Amino acid sequence: MDYRIFPPSEIEDTPAVELPYSKSMAIRAMILGYIADGSIDKELKNICGDTLVTGNALAAMRDNGTEINVGSCGAAMRFITAIAAATPGCCCTIDGDERLRKRPLAPLVNALRTLGASIEYTGEEGHVPVKITGSRLAGGEVELDASQSSQFASALLMAAPLMSNGIEIKFKGEPRSLPYLRMTAGMLAQWGVDAEADRTGARAAGTLRKPASFCCERDWSAAAFWFEIVALTGTWATLAGMTDKSLQADRQEAELFERLGALLDFEDGNAELSASPDLYNFLEADMSDMPDAVPALAVTAAMAGIPFKLTGVSSLRTKECDRIQALTDELLKVGIVTDTEDYGDSYVWDGTRRPIHELPVFDSHNDHRIAMALAPVSVFIPGCVVTGTECVDKSYPEYWQHLTAAGFTLCNPDEAVEGFGE
Repeated sequence: MDYRIFPPSEIEDTPAVELPYSKSMAIRAMILGYIADGSIDKELKNICGDTLVTGNALAAMRDNGTEINVGSCGAAMRFITAIAAATPGCCCTIDGDERLRKRPLAPLVNALRTLGASIEYTGEEGHVPVKITGSRLAGGEVELDASQSSQFASALLMAAPLMSNGIEIKFKGEPRSLPYLRMTAGMLAQWGVDAEADRTGARAAGTLRKPASFCCERDWSAAAFWFEIVALTGTWATLAGMTDKSLQADRQEAELFERLGALLDFEDGNAELSASPDLYNFLEADMSDMPDAVPALAVTAAMAGIPFKLTGVSSLRTKECDRIQALTDELLKVGIVTDTEDYGDSYVWDGTRRPIHELPVFDSHNDHRIAMALAPVSVFIPGCVVTGTECVDKSYPEYWQHLTAAGFTLCNPDEAVEGFGE
């Protein structure tokens, strides 16, 4: 589905936005609940596409399914690989779509094999599909290269309660997205497991006990697009149920968006976003701990005319698409000439522009975060088009409804726009 998008015609009160619950927390909670008693939380499962895929994969494993397909969900691929490998009697093949088959898995498989797991690549080495024959693993010490993704370490930590001696992980190199790993350790602690993580390693041991209640946080990754909307429209937004304290890495994005004109405050259990005229002349930030915020930050800075250098972005090459290349291609359609530095680990814009002569048609690259980041460009270029908009179902199925409620207009892209084309 494609949309031609027009911004709000006037400033108006926007209804409070109920963001989806954090899919990162929901996926972990479902897996921990499954390990604890074999249950699969239906409410968490139905949050978005990734949680649905994870819940279905867990159900297939519970029902002794031999073919488990996790679609495009990298977290499900890695987490369930570890859980299946540490579950005696489990015999299955884990696979996904073509893009998932390009996402790295080798560091996790290597660590699990060191611990005695039986995992066989049935396609390209280092990637799904993999055939797993589960067994009771002793656990213990293992080295892990977590420089590509924290999900490798999170997968091992969540599998630790299935291991006789728990696990102690020693990192080789600097771990990527450490706050997500700390989220995993924090949630394991809520489930009664002794767990911790830092930049040198992580460990977990103990019996998993399902807590009497678990409160999943609203998604700060989704909040990034509302910071963007507020910054670019100069208005305000209320994000219902968002609190100051969070286990999520992307809670830190607020400080960066403040430099781009979007302020955050908390009132009556909600996050209140408001626009500010005080903008930085240049944005420089290390995004290693919150790479999901890069698309929204880059587009906001570019449209506000603020040059930027975002470092620690190399992991974005292996997401649902190559997000750095996608941003480069799509921002060029609005005359923003970006580039990479530091062997591809920095994404930069020095202010270089070139003229545009046609209304942009943005390709979502089948990536939810690219689609959502590009939609607010309509504030500056009314009538721009975003293609493949259904991809937002992966993390934020209500995004287009919420955008409409905020005053944006979504049209059939075949409709002519005055001043462009026929």
